Amino acid sequence: RYPDHGVLGEEYGSHQPHAAYRWVLDPIDGTKAFVSGTYLFGTLIALLKEGRPALGVIHQPIMGDFLVGTGEGAWLNGRPVHTAPCTRIEDAILLTTDHWQVGREQNGPAFEALSKRVKRYNNWGDCHGYYLVATGGAHIMGDPVMNEWDLMALIPIIEGAGGRITDWQGRDPVTGHSIVATCGPIHDEVIAALNP
Repeated sequence: RYPDHGVLGEEYGSHQPHAAYRWVLDPIDGTKAFVSGTYLFGTLIALLKEGRPALGVIHQPIMGDFLVGTGEGAWLNGRPVHTAPCTRIEDAILLTTDHWQVGREQNGPAFEALSKRVKRYNNWGDCHGYYLVATGGAHIMGDPVMNEWDLMALIPIIEGAGGRITDWQGRDPVTGHSIVATCGPIHDEVIAALNP
């Protein structure tokens, strides 16, 4: 239908990488969860316009959930969703996909200290963690290393839900290789805690 569009898929490779519009696809985000028989996986779809994500989707087929974000808003199965209010790290729920990977890729002791500071820490990761931040079920989700197909869909979803999303050091997530998403007000403090 759109022959001028480009496509990047985790298993597909890249087609027309310099196109003005480019689709970025991760058919199964959370492969380890999927093969383990849990529902904490999904399909990620992003549409980039001139290199910036304009549309993001997390589709969780087991739950029948379709979360869409445009940067201006976010909707779960057609209903508007928002991040949960939280102004203190001590009241936050923190999530990550792989606890041990944080120590291999980022400042492990700083993350360990943050995990002890929050109200609760869980490994409900992959796209499900970002789904929870966008819909108000958690306040902080981070992955210490990411690929383009892992992260592009998340940006308009988190921003559309009223949250903030950057790389691990607080920079532009589009050019990053890691991600930290929060409900918003605590973002700067979280980034500072991760990078003392």
